[in-house]
Amino acid sequence: MSLSAINQDIKLPAPNKTGGMPLMQALNERKSTREYDSRMLSEQQISDLCWAAWGINRPEDGKHTAPSSNNRQEMSVYIALESGLYLYVPESHSLKQIHKRDIRKETGQQDFVEIAAVNLVYVADLIKAGVSDPEKAGPEALNASRINTGFMAQNVYLWCASEKLACVVRGWVDIPALSTAMELAPNQRIIICQTVGYPHK
Repeated sequence: MSLSAINQDIKLPAPNKTGGMPLMQALNERKSTREYDSRMLSEQQISDLCWAAWGINRPEDGKHTAPSSNNRQEMSVYIALESGLYLYVPESHSLKQIHKRDIRKETGQQDFVEIAAVNLVYVADLIKAGVSDPEKAGPEALNASRINTGFMAQNVYLWCASEKLACVVRGWVDIPALSTAMELAPNQRIIICQTVGYPHK
């Protein structure tokens, strides 16, 4: 069954942790792309993508494929698909459906965001980050989360290079509107978005 046709929580297949492009070649081929076609990713590709971004690679202590400042693990990865908005749950390697609306268009202000298969939204939980009063938190409260997001997004860039897929990190986002569309809690803050999909040919 196509992932885009599923309207429920999704238990992803195990990520493929072998093979792929050599690291130095992936670094050489890593790039940002802003032209996409509308082909959807397979369930296996979604699995591998989520694991690359924020999967658990050390199950014995629950640590991830990207660093987390002071091991606070305040980051979450949301994935906007044609079939709806999902939260990636690394502990069970699954997607929890938030709602069934296609909000890809709301994840950015460029035309390609609603065409590409996937838009990732990196979100920080200020309470987990150690902020006692999120409503009074200044911009500096997110400094560590921005750094953590950079690691996660680079993992995705390298995975996309290895898989011959396109991606780009985007800061041109109406964050208040997207937060509403995602039904985020007051303690959650969007850091940045990242588009992933097939390059337009």
